[in-house]
Amino acid sequence: MPLKTIRLELARTADHPDGSAEHGYEFTAPLTEDGQFDPVEWRLHEQDCTVHRFWRGEDDQTGRLVQRGSVWLFDYEEDDTDDDEPIFRFDRHRFVPGDYVAVTEHDGVQRPFRVAWVR
Repeated sequence: MPLKTIRLELARTADHPDGSAEHGYEFTAPLTEDGQFDPVEWRLHEQDCTVHRFWRGEDDQTGRLVQRGSVWLFDYEEDDTDDDEPIFRFDRHRFVPGDYVAVTEHDGVQRPFRVAWVR
């Protein structure tokens, strides 16, 4: 199963009523044919499942997609849990263009993101 690159862009929020393509994530993960995350394949390709966070006005960050207990999250520094960004029900989402997912960011705020594309 080939790994896919998924782009998430900020969906509608109070600060961005039209959403924003300048705020989001691109991450690599194994997906099934119907767009579901595949945790079995993730275990085989864990080191290749990376994330790139881009946020206008801030430095870009790179990290990895990891699992801690039952929670999936973006982790930018392995020894620092303050930068972890949990993804709400990550293992239950379909990653297809137009679908939504929520990420709790560094500041503790959960924000909605739209799947912009999958390649």
